[in-house]
Amino acid sequence: MIRQIRIELLKLTTVRLSYGLLAFTAALTGIFSAIEASRAGTSNGVAPLNTYSGLSAIVTGGVWGLMFAAVLGVTISSGEFRHQTATLTYLATPNRTRVLAAKMVAAAAGGAVFGLTVYLVATGVGLGFAAGHHDPVSIGAVTFVRFGLGHLVGGALMGSLGAVVGSLVRSQLAAVIGVFVWSIILESLIGGLFTSIRPYLPYTAASSLAGTALGAAGFGPSRAVSGGLPLPFAAATALLAGLAVVAGVVAARTTVRRDIA
Repeated sequence: MIRQIRIELLKLTTVRLSYGLLAFTAALTGIFSAIEASRAGTSNGVAPLNTYSGLSAIVTGGVWGLMFAAVLGVTISSGEFRHQTATLTYLATPNRTRVLAAKMVAAAAGGAVFGLTVYLVATGVGLGFAAGHHDPVSIGAVTFVRFGLGHLVGGALMGSLGAVVGSLVRSQLAAVIGVFVWSIILESLIGGLFTSIRPYLPYTAASSLAGTALGAAGFGPSRAVSGGLPLPFAAATALLAGLAVVAGVVAARTTVRRDIA
């Protein structure tokens, strides 16, 4: 199992797509964080940056990394079928369930990097704008660490979940589109209509792990929709981990066993 994980990590770190996605995600996070920070304290923006609410909205509002962590996971699994390398992979490791588990671990590692990267970018933008306006830093060191850990865990779990989605769907294009449609459109619609179940939606739960208040992400589910409380850190972690495990079991018993076209 360890050998298989090393192989998947090697694949992940030697493919240019991984670095391209990471750079693109970091750039989007920087752009949206800068836009939100520039509007802080105005009628169309978040609270002033000299307040905890305003600065935390910038620091935790970059949820692009969580979404693209799932996309990374999708490419790790579905890329085998797109590039027709799945046959060689399964010949080397006939136990397909073990291959799926290794891909989930590799995707979790990559997703953690995505989550932590966007957090550092968003935090840098927020602190940069605050320093430019000579505003005091209203967030304590422990809270900064908590936000960083939430981004790391949320990115890891979304990456692992994305790897399962890629195994279930197999079509890379369809799976990637599905991630964006679910995260941007469906969760916004479901969360806006049924606020009681909004905290339990996967992308919303991941953004809550990152410290983002419900509906407060610069670009996220149910934007500006008030109402409801986010899940506690442990509960959100357990929910996402449980979804990944259950979906992984379903994939291992269905699509993973199918013949390779």
